[in-house]
Amino acid sequence: MVMSGAFRQCVRRPRGEVLWRRGAALVAFLGLVLVLAGPAVQAQPMPPAEGFADLVEAVAPAVVNISTSRESDGVEGPEFPVPQFPPGSPFEDFFREFFDREQRPNPEEPRPETSSLGSGFIIDPDGYVVTNNHVIAEADEINVIMSDESEFPATLIGRDPKTDLALLKIESDEPLPHLEWADSDEVRVGDWIIAIGNPFGLGSTVTSGIVSARGRDIRAGPYDDFVQVDAAINRGNSGGPSFTMDGKVFGVNTAIFSPSGGNVGIGFAIPSNLARPVIASLRESGRVARGWLGVRIQSVTDEIAESLGLPDAEGALVASVTPGGPAAESDIRTGDVIVSFDGKKIERMRGLPRIVAETEIGKEVRVELWRRGETEEVEVTLGELPSDEELARLSSGGEEGEEPSLTRAEITSLGITVATVTPELRQSLELPADVEGLVIIDVEPGGPAEAQQLRAGDVIVDIDQNPVGSPPELVAAVNQAQSDGKASVLMLVERQGDPRFVVVRFRA
Repeated sequence: MVMSGAFRQCVRRPRGEVLWRRGAALVAFLGLVLVLAGPAVQAQPMPPAEGFADLVEAVAPAVVNISTSRESDGVEGPEFPVPQFPPGSPFEDFFREFFDREQRPNPEEPRPETSSLGSGFIIDPDGYVVTNNHVIAEADEINVIMSDESEFPATLIGRDPKTDLALLKIESDEPLPHLEWADSDEVRVGDWIIAIGNPFGLGSTVTSGIVSARGRDIRAGPYDDFVQVDAAINRGNSGGPSFTMDGKVFGVNTAIFSPSGGNVGIGFAIPSNLARPVIASLRESGRVARGWLGVRIQSVTDEIAESLGLPDAEGALVASVTPGGPAAESDIRTGDVIVSFDGKKIERMRGLPRIVAETEIGKEVRVELWRRGETEEVEVTLGELPSDEELARLSSGGEEGEEPSLTRAEITSLGITVATVTPELRQSLELPADVEGLVIIDVEPGGPAEAQQLRAGDVIVDIDQNPVGSPPELVAAVNQAQSDGKASVLMLVERQGDPRFVVVRFRA
């Protein structure tokens, strides 16, 4: 009530007195800021008074519309919904049979085609065109439409779903207008940009804005490093370019954030420094060859950093090492934190896959690790990233062994009960055939383990980077941690083949 009384007193003051007091306070504050901050920061210049017309006139001819078509499966939704009748009604079967018969396609009739529209841009006078993979995915025919409405059939040179990029080729009797790549690392938040594309199939459309953010991870793929822009980007802009003010392409417009499906001022572009080597690889061989380290990693949280004695929550924590991979052939181990790779600092986990992928295959790379409270360096010779099928085979590899005898232990300080794997447990918990070792069979409701979302069926691989394969070993490791005065343990837990580190605090 005291605050509301003060508020009423403030409201009753004469308007002139209130404004004068506010103005005096503002002047005093600004004077203090100028004294403390020194010279005023120079604002970025506004765009030219004549606008972007000269720039657009120079680059627009190299931006194209892309039309794709594919044969439909001939199954379309009903023109009218099937009437709803009470279950068991005699009309239910009659009308369902009638509608199914009317909507069933005639095999003798030609199958209808579906089409979609997107954008792209020419990067070479010989007719190489960059676009998004999702623009041309599953297309039977691809056509490129120039700004003068001339149309060319396109050939797919290669595509890369992991970065959502594709390269097309069109044939022309004359050299075609083309664009140059910019250095996207030099683009700063707040820089002016323009985007050109084919929104909603309307044809070449120009929008402008600024760079809103860098390094965005929108969970689109393993190498996310998007530039966020606020230029109006809508459906159909996909694959089109975003330009710097010198007319070079710094990004490939790929996605929008939109609750309604239309532009809300949040668009995402693949930076040119990520797109350029992918496109070069597609042009050379029709596929993308990437460097491969052979580890599964996770983020380093504050709790994990504390458990490992790491000064800062940075780097990439190695959750597992792929058998037969480059890391396995070097000295990288599960539980290591990769803090630097090939001289590049790893501040966040998601930065490592992109850096590794961009590194030359066969290169001998120096990797800096945090291991057991100390910094170590190892050398790794990078391999080539295998296919998804080959990776799955490598990750699931293993030899059969004798089934361990059944033993159990209840770890009250963590709120879990564990046991060695038996055929009965494997069946009841639906564990994969290759899972061995120590499995959680019960989690105490409200206990420390449940707080970290552990559950029955999770397999404990090690404790504080020490392997444990039986309940007695786990009990000994937990007792040792408590004797050392630790407040928690770092557990490597595997769930359905996916390993991750979890910090579980002891019961208070």
